[in-house]
Amino acid sequence: MKTDLLLKEAYSQSYIYPPKNVAFKALHLTPFEKTKVVILGQDPYHGEGQANGLAFSVNKGIKLPPSLRNIFKELQSDLGYPIPSSGDLTAWAKQGVLLLNSVLTVKKDSPASHRNLGWQLYTDSVISQLSSKKENLVFILWGKYAQEKVSLIDESKHMVIQSPHPSPFSANRGFFGSKPFSKTNTYLKSKGISEIDWRLTT
Repeated sequence: MKTDLLLKEAYSQSYIYPPKNVAFKALHLTPFEKTKVVILGQDPYHGEGQANGLAFSVNKGIKLPPSLRNIFKELQSDLGYPIPSSGDLTAWAKQGVLLLNSVLTVKKDSPASHRNLGWQLYTDSVISQLSSKKENLVFILWGKYAQEKVSLIDESKHMVIQSPHPSPFSANRGFFGSKPFSKTNTYLKSKGISEIDWRLTT
């Protein structure tokens, strides 16, 4: 596969995030059969030590990136939970929230640097397969880039939640107040599916 060869070369020549051993962490923690919710990101954080294989997530002890801080602010507003000090979203992933970036790797300090490696073909296939082979999923699409993927989703079978991106540049244009967490649980409950416990360790 072309992507494999290009990625091997990239890892050998420069700093690539996340580390190779966690590039597919989202799919390992949230396998197909357990997926209930999909939150789609663009590409991983490009700062040192930030990307951990889950979209929007960082490991414990890493300063919260601005978008993640805004996600937590909306979580607090929506459900009343305190803003966590840790940005590790593993607890969500283990409950069936697929935190999938469209592009799974990035070069250090170079956002969007791996857009041409072919990752989108792979992740678009993941989204399409989830849409076609499962029912009653919730797809959360934050921002214009994620919303372009709506064509891959059968909206007659699934719920799609769209809003501006949680980035500081757009969060005030409709991300804040969009209530994605409560909307997700209301939908899951209506379909007889166990809800997501969105609380994280503070």
